[in-house]
Amino acid sequence: MEAGGQPAAPHVSVILPVHNAEAWLDECLRSVLQQDFEGSMELSVFNDASKDKSMTIIEKWKVKLEDSGILVVIGGHDSPSPRGVGYSKNQAIAQSSGSYLCFLDSIIGCQVRREPPNSTERYTRWINQLASDQLLTQVFTSHGPTVVMPTWFCSREWFSHVGPFDEGGQGVPEDLLFFYSHLRKGGGVVRVDQSLLIYRYHPKAATHSVLETTIWTHRVRFLEERALPHWAAFTIWNAGRQGRRLYRSLTAESRRKVVAFCDVDENKIKKGFYSYEDSEERPKPRVPILHFRAARPPFVICVKLDLTGGAFEDNLRSLHLQEGRDFLHFS
Repeated sequence: MEAGGQPAAPHVSVILPVHNAEAWLDECLRSVLQQDFEGSMELSVFNDASKDKSMTIIEKWKVKLEDSGILVVIGGHDSPSPRGVGYSKNQAIAQSSGSYLCFLDSIIGCQVRREPPNSTERYTRWINQLASDQLLTQVFTSHGPTVVMPTWFCSREWFSHVGPFDEGGQGVPEDLLFFYSHLRKGGGVVRVDQSLLIYRYHPKAATHSVLETTIWTHRVRFLEERALPHWAAFTIWNAGRQGRRLYRSLTAESRRKVVAFCDVDENKIKKGFYSYEDSEERPKPRVPILHFRAARPPFVICVKLDLTGGAFEDNLRSLHLQEGRDFLHFS
């Protein structure tokens, strides 16, 4: 107790936004009960207009958790429609009082163990196997944040400095936007190399409402903001669809820095160049297509990792380049 008889604020607030999560809540809340953290902890739950039995399950677990010394704070609303993940997280944070915030999504949300085990295998390998320096160099890929959102842990002070989450609702990548804001403000990225989270996949998760085109636009703009200003010129590695799409998505200023595409496909290389037919410039830009060994770094790489049986990775390693300085992954 603090002076005056008031209970001391908990060290850690576990943040739990909930929407129609009855199928997973028992397992999720059991994981909170089974934590071996020895400091004081509270669970802050915000129910975003659930229409199932989520609140009944939460009320049942509130008794068990508080009997074990974990304070439970419950908020929410019963409007006809949910307000979205960003809104729910912000509300759960606002009603909590811990010095540190641990984010736990109700779809059970370090390294992670995916459930079901065979879901998103490439993504899970990427999450778990990034080296510490790659947590900052691979922030432009389609996988999103290099430390997955349900494992985030930060101080309340830092969240207040960076946040809040975007409350645009369905279709808004609130975690990616927060992650980018965190990096803009000089935040670091650290991963505990232990599997401490069961990260459940299911087809109705809110993340599936975010369009690929929305993510693409944010990624391109962040690449142009954070990386391309440091390069006077660069090569796009992939003369195929993804590489050309990146080129077309760049601003005119960034496109002028593209000195070549590179590839291993002999048919693309024999063509000799890519002509940007939609350009309003005259003459239309014609960008050379080279074999990757004839191209010059730095590279923006638009080749998906872990899909070529190691051939692409072997080619990249053969050039003895430094990630972050000589190349960045974008796919």
